[in-house]
Amino acid sequence: MAETEQVKPFAPAAFQIRSDEEETMPVQLNTRRRNCIKCCGCLAAILSVLAVTVIVLVLTVFHVRDPVIKVFLQRLDLANGTLPKDVNVTLLVDVSVKNPNAAAYKFKNGTTTIYYDGVVVGQANTPPGKAEARRTLHMNVTVDLIPAKLLAVPSLISNISSAPALTMNSSTIIGGKVRILGIVKKYIVVRVNCMMTYSFATRASQGGNCKPHLII
Repeated sequence: MAETEQVKPFAPAAFQIRSDEEETMPVQLNTRRRNCIKCCGCLAAILSVLAVTVIVLVLTVFHVRDPVIKVFLQRLDLANGTLPKDVNVTLLVDVSVKNPNAAAYKFKNGTTTIYYDGVVVGQANTPPGKAEARRTLHMNVTVDLIPAKLLAVPSLISNISSAPALTMNSSTIIGGKVRILGIVKKYIVVRVNCMMTYSFATRASQGGNCKPHLII
């Protein structure tokens, strides 16, 4: 009896089918990674530029500097070149406020006090005002000296005899604020001490030797 041969069918070959999405997935991941790196780099560059800009602004525009105040003797009105005891002597001084900031410096009423040998011989109020950005404001202030107080200073006669001049000191206090772009605001009070000299011979005055002191 002939053997009956049983032929087994070949097993189907195992094929791995990859879709188009699976093939393009690594490419998309690499593209996204590159885009993310580019975005992070651009963001870091923008933040660096902003940080540098802020630092520059803080050190330049937003940096509030103290105003410079000077007092200069313009004129001293005397009666016949002498100091009358019963009449006040008019002293005209020029108060200049130099504002080095990028915004206006607004200040309130101030005071100017005149000293001779440490004794107060006159005082006047300085008006309020506004010194524009990087500008100097000049104000004429009239101070009435009290000759009785001046003549009461023991060293007056000897000083005038040795040098026919009247050397006085002034102290001016001015307070105000600087506001830059409505963000940076600083209140500043400056006291400036100046020395002024009036010559009886030439009837000329000299001054401008000032030393400012920041109070606040």
